[in-house]
Amino acid sequence: MADSTSIPQHNLVVLISGNGSNLQALIDACNTPALRNTRITHVISNRKAAYGLQRAANASIPTTYHNLVPYKKRQPDTPEGTLAARTAYDADLASLILSLSPRPELIVCAGWMHILTPDFLNPIAEAGIKVINLHPALPGEFAGAGAIQRAWEAGRKGEIKRTGVMVHEVIAEVDAGECVVSKEVELREGESVEELEERIHKVEHGLIVEGTRRALQALEGERVMEGGAI
Repeated sequence: MADSTSIPQHNLVVLISGNGSNLQALIDACNTPALRNTRITHVISNRKAAYGLQRAANASIPTTYHNLVPYKKRQPDTPEGTLAARTAYDADLASLILSLSPRPELIVCAGWMHILTPDFLNPIAEAGIKVINLHPALPGEFAGAGAIQRAWEAGRKGEIKRTGVMVHEVIAEVDAGECVVSKEVELREGESVEELEERIHKVEHGLIVEGTRRALQALEGERVMEGGAI
């Protein structure tokens, strides 16, 4: 029987933009029964003041700050210039991750407020790295920013009685990749949007860990199939 040291280590890179409470949930879950033989090897933020960078530092995880503004400054203030800036930014982000050692097998977007384009996704996919994202809505509902606010407003109008949280694979279309795992959250009459946000965030902390576990499990299954194992 193989000892635990022979079990491959799963390496994650986590992308953040803010407080990093979901990053913290992942940090706490690594190398526990929830995420066995898993470690976060790098955290990248597109915002310098993101508290998640401090959370990573507290856990001795290397970090990188990668912001779009310098790319925009090198381009004219036109739609074409903005597109060129985003293209260069995403290509450099992919190069940054691909240069890491060890190279991750999974990238987790945990409150990452930047839409990833094919300039990032294509080279990452070619390297065999999966990307998943946490989004505070159910599949096919409230894609993009402000999902919790929009769900709360729809609930007040009587249009829906529940919203939810999902972890999904990342594709070029925003929040439209295949769902890895989701969980419904009921809408309560008379509840403020802030109260709904608080309840959703609590669900997120558990779901991002479960989604990461399932994504890693799927990758393990793919390797078994590729290796021809029975």
